[in-house]
Amino acid sequence: MFGHTSARRTMEIMTTSSGYDALLVLSFGGPEEPAHVRPFLENVTRGRGVPPERLDAVVEHYMHFGGVSPINALNRDIIAAIETELASAGIDLPVYFGNRNWHPMVEDTVAQMTSDGVQRALVFPTSAWGGYSGCRQYHEDIARARGAVGDDAPDLVKIRQYYDHPAMIGAFSDAVTSALESLPDERRASARLVFTAHSIPDAADANAGPPEDGGHLYSRQVAEASRLVAAASGIDDYDVVWQSRSGPPQIPWLEPDICDHLESLSAKGVDSVVVCPIGFVSDHLEVVWDLDTEAEDKARELGMAFARAATPGTDRRFAQMVVELVREYVAEGAPRGVGEVPRYGSTLNGARCALQCCEQPTRPTRAGARV
Repeated sequence: MFGHTSARRTMEIMTTSSGYDALLVLSFGGPEEPAHVRPFLENVTRGRGVPPERLDAVVEHYMHFGGVSPINALNRDIIAAIETELASAGIDLPVYFGNRNWHPMVEDTVAQMTSDGVQRALVFPTSAWGGYSGCRQYHEDIARARGAVGDDAPDLVKIRQYYDHPAMIGAFSDAVTSALESLPDERRASARLVFTAHSIPDAADANAGPPEDGGHLYSRQVAEASRLVAAASGIDDYDVVWQSRSGPPQIPWLEPDICDHLESLSAKGVDSVVVCPIGFVSDHLEVVWDLDTEAEDKARELGMAFARAATPGTDRRFAQMVVELVREYVAEGAPRGVGEVPRYGSTLNGARCALQCCEQPTRPTRAGARV
């Protein structure tokens, strides 16, 4: 699966030992003051040929929120909750925090772990999904960080995909119910449930998952998670749409877009929606801008009542899920999942990642990027 020998070696270590002495929470990262915004975006888009004017537009999205992305603060809250749940479970693991694109950078975190004497650590990614951005890129982050530190770097094992874990499905289901109840009484019965996740290029989705599994793992997992949450919420009819697409219009991405879909629903007479951001574990910028700002503004323009379901990161069950995932490795616990679409990962008891899965399609030059 991986383009780096060190990443392959990391996965192989999982099969020979179950001793771990730390947990690393690995995420995307985000600016925490206005001066950070442009350097952060340059990190995100490095090597992708994004025109400066596109970055200028995205800078304005961040400035709408004071130049601060909520993602780092939310991840610190998640880490505090994980530490509490680990202590309650009697699991003695220090928790570290590293990012791909902004401080604390994962390379610096792994250097600190090395200095602290960590020898083998689990890595919890803040993405539940398969695919390049959702899974493989985290393995590449791990390999890059270990390579930056050198031979003394700890062995790092990424926790498996968890899109269908019962705790996360339950948290999303309760959030859908709460959002529905927040709508005006006269609009509630007719409300349409709409699930949304980050769009990716069609070609990237076609490459998602092991070749023998037929690809499209990302969109299949999103559709399955949506089905599970809808069923748990007692809802039979719903939609799955996408958000945050970018890039040249000639490059096909997963569709329909959430705002286009709201227009289609309105044309059919739908006057209220509950939007569930199934693809996100926290309210980072692409939730608070693309949904709470753009999509809600579109709904208001169309005269639709709009309610957005909460993401699961603030729910205690999310931290409990992380601890349960840790147990799969430290105590060889049986993986739990309620979906029918496969989940992959380097785990003692689950399907391992294939060596050639989730390869990133060649990017066209000067393509836009949603960040």
